[in-house]
Order: sequence, then C-alpha cells, then structure tokens
Amino acid sequence: MDLTYFRTFREVARRKSFTRAAEELGYAQSSITMQIQKLEREYGVPLFERYGRQLRLTAPGESLLKLVLQMLDLYDQSKEMITSEVSGTLTIGTINSLAAYYLPPYLHVLKQQFPGLNIQLFPDSETSLITKVRDGDYDIGLILDRYPADTTLTCTKVREEPLVLVAPLEHPLTKRTQIQLSDFQQAEFIVTEEGCIYRGMFEKLLKDHAVPLQIGFELGNLETIKHCVMNGLGIALLPQIAVQNELEQGKLAHLPFSHSDLKLDLQLLLHPKKWMSQPLQTFIQQLTQG
Repeated sequence: MDLTYFRTFREVARRKSFTRAAEELGYAQSSITMQIQKLEREYGVPLFERYGRQLRLTAPGESLLKLVLQMLDLYDQSKEMITSEVSGTLTIGTINSLAAYYLPPYLHVLKQQFPGLNIQLFPDSETSLITKVRDGDYDIGLILDRYPADTTLTCTKVREEPLVLVAPLEHPLTKRTQIQLSDFQQAEFIVTEEGCIYRGMFEKLLKDHAVPLQIGFELGNLETIKHCVMNGLGIALLPQIAVQNELEQGKLAHLPFSHSDLKLDLQLLLHPKKWMSQPLQTFIQQLTQG
C-alpha cells in the first residue's frame, strides 16, 4: 500500500475533516476522498463515520491509525538513518498559552536550523494532549501542570511557571499591599474554560477556604481575557508568560497574592519508546537549555 494513502489517512484523522486535510496536504478534496475510499476497499471496513457535521474514526479506523502512526514513524526513522536527512515532520501538541507566548522563538530557531522540516503545532486540551502523546499522534507534548503530569510518559521539567492574578489598573484590590483569600469574597473573576488546569487549582483553593468563586465571564481565549480585564470586567488568574508584556507596559495590574498551591511546571512529554529524530533532539535541547 502506498505510504501516501497512510499519510492522507493520518491527516484526515488529525483534522477530522476531508476539506482541512486537503488544504494541509495540497490535494484536491476529491483526491483525499479517493485515497480514503481505496483504503476502505483494501481493508474491507469503513474507517470514518459522520455524526451530523462531525467526522470521526470508526473502531477499525482507530485500530488502523495506531498502526499507521508506527509505520510512518519507522519510515521517517529509516529515511533519516539511511540518508542522514533532517527533513520530515515534527508534530508538537501543546496548550494555548505555550503555543502563543512561549514556543514561537524556539520554533523560529528550529526552522532556521532545519529549513526542510515541516513543523505542525496543535494547541490542545491537556487530557487530549497526553492521550495523543501516549498514542504516538504527537511527537512531543508541552504542558503546564504539577510534575510529573503523567507517570506513563517520560516527563522532563523545564522550569516552574508562575501564575499571577491580574486586575484592571483602577481595581480596589490594587491598592492593597497584601491580599488574602478572604479578600476575594466580593471579587468578580474572568475564568478560562472548564478543564483548564490552573482554573481547577484556583477553584479548589477557594473551595477549601470556603470562598465563593464569583464568575463574571468564562472565555476560551487568553487575549480576550486580557482585554476584558483591561476594560474593567473582572480579575483573572493566568500564567505569567501570557501577561508579561501587559504588566511591563502598565496595561494590567499584578495583584500582590501568592499561594503554595498555585504552582505549575512547564514540562516536556514523550512516549518512553519514542524514536528521537535529529530535529526532535535539537528541539528538546533548545527548550531544556533555553
């Protein structure tokens, strides 16, 4: 079977869309459809099914994907070992804050070192990210969590990442020299979506101290959260890297509050048996020494 078909199958599974897979691979959508149909005829089972507008793998499709990921990984390994090439694809799964505010300089340097490398960056939820690293869908994962994030994976701690409470410049709490948990009794918060690790940590901390969490807005985009805070709509708990520029420019106020339970570690996640290509090794070295 042509490896091209397997690459197409992998891309459709990742994108959950024939159209987006066609855009990524540079094929006509009819070509994507033809390749998937040929795979389905070859294996004698449907590989995808539709639920409304959503495309997802069937049970046989999920089984095949695990094998396809291994086959393509072995092919890339053989290609680099035999020809000493440093092209191919590096697939990175991470969370939104790291994708936007931490990784870009490292990706720029990596691309300069390996111009032929195709870098795919997938912002994802932590639960999904860990699963996809474990299943081989991502070559590497980067998250913010307590170390170790998952004992079945190889976790490398890069650094501790502070969480900070930010507020509008004229918020009453900015006049305090020190803030206690009880001071949040009447405060209104702008929070990230459910499932966000640091939102869960903060909610637990408040609950353990019988302090109600007053949610004014629940938003999934960090830039939107920051602008809402700047416009006086509430206060927010965010990774420091996400608000560093605004704090330095005097657009946001850093509230004088800290707690030992509000600590995260920036971590690299790898499958224990992951083959380490030269670009992947270089990328890890940059992150751990940067």
